[in-house]
Amino acid sequence: MQKLSMIMTCWLISTSAMAADKDSREILMLSEAQRGHVLQEMRGLLAGTQEIVAALSKDDMAAVSKAARPLGLGMAHKAEDHLKDALPKAFMQLGMSLHQHFDQIAADADARKDPKLTLRQLSDAMSKCLACHDAYQISTASTPGQPAQAEEHQHQHQGHSH
Repeated sequence: MQKLSMIMTCWLISTSAMAADKDSREILMLSEAQRGHVLQEMRGLLAGTQEIVAALSKDDMAAVSKAARPLGLGMAHKAEDHLKDALPKAFMQLGMSLHQHFDQIAADADARKDPKLTLRQLSDAMSKCLACHDAYQISTASTPGQPAQAEEHQHQHQGHSH
């Protein structure tokens, strides 16, 4: 019981410290349409990543390639025109490198058929997702005269803040 109490105390201290941290991520001011596009792309990347993990659990490298390919540069070019002027260059570069990473995952799944390599590549790709979510938050301008509202995307999962 004492060990459980100590674990709960550490968790409460950790959670309180995270909640008290000021959000210092760069605010990206986007229109509702731009915000919707960025979030749709993120959901697509997450869904594709889940498909890759499911395929890896079955050692189905053809399915890995099939899931990774649409996440590559082809996905990025669909949004490039209306977002490139609205998003910081560093954000765009990180996103493009992520899409290139998925192209490489697809190519290596076809050619090398090595699930452990794919897991390492997927881990590297996800570190780019984390870096982006750690650096940026999305905000949209409300109606004229009202302040923009930052997207509230703060919640806890196993001690991590998003």
